[in-house]
Amino acid sequence: MKLQQLRYIREVARNNLNVSQAAQALFTSQPGVSKQIRALEAELGVDVFARHGKQLTHITEAGQAILRSVDEIVQRVDNIEAIAREFTDDRRGSLSIATTHTQSRYVLPAVISRFMERFPEISLHMHQGTPMQISELAANGTADFAIATEAMELFKDLVMLPCYSWNRVVLVPKSHPLVTETPLTLSNLNKYPLVTYTFGFTGRSKLDEAFQRENLVPKVVFTAADADVIKTYVRLGLGVGIVAKMAYDPGLDQDLVAVDASHLFEPSVTSIGFRRDFFFRSYMFDFIEMFAPHLEKELVQEASQMSAEGDRAALFRDLELPEQRGC
Repeated sequence: MKLQQLRYIREVARNNLNVSQAAQALFTSQPGVSKQIRALEAELGVDVFARHGKQLTHITEAGQAILRSVDEIVQRVDNIEAIAREFTDDRRGSLSIATTHTQSRYVLPAVISRFMERFPEISLHMHQGTPMQISELAANGTADFAIATEAMELFKDLVMLPCYSWNRVVLVPKSHPLVTETPLTLSNLNKYPLVTYTFGFTGRSKLDEAFQRENLVPKVVFTAADADVIKTYVRLGLGVGIVAKMAYDPGLDQDLVAVDASHLFEPSVTSIGFRRDFFFRSYMFDFIEMFAPHLEKELVQEASQMSAEGDRAALFRDLELPEQRGC
């Protein structure tokens, strides 16, 4: 049994049994991958993948059990390689982040600019996706860090640390009646069709909870994961927009008015997560602290060594998180 063979079956599984895509990701040939998988299965005496002719159809029960161990083995090998690199050159390497559009568009650019200025030899990769996709990318090692707000239950395999709180604004054209509606109430807001985030994205649950507490049913006529798309449809007159305050840019959005709505909704918290057995390169601690200054190296290390989620929650219970206000 060779480590290379374990990497091959892991990559094929991660690419939905597409051997060609797995071969491309591994920078090798499709026949080579297929040959090595067959050799591994022959050595083990069980099939990892079921087949119809030459086509892989699904992962066998034995294969699923094997792949769970393979993930652990490959992760430990990657950690060993990372440890070695840390002692040979701690300013070279890569950093991969999985996050949502809002984070990558409105929060991370300034952080990444500072990071790349300090670590020009680090190769940085950004993956955008749904909370489910973000969770999977970090859990399977494709991404080093997951940065998200919603669906924390999806991140049970990750250590999630709170970074900052944020709230919302209502976006309307300058001539809209809500511009002069003081104070803004949910009842007044509910008179108009709403354009906001897709459920599961960017604090949408806090919005729904606020309306439910008032026994109101929001008239959501359009949803999107991208705040820029939401603003486009507000400009088209489809409805009133509700977005994260950080997504409003006074310079670029001069045709829209941002009405503060922080008194209507509970603040949301954005967190950064990593695998429980994750080995940190030194520059990774620097990235986390640039993104969330209160998450100093010692605090991250302490939190990562805690086995119980309740202990981590207690560690941050009295911490006053900074507020992310906007561009």
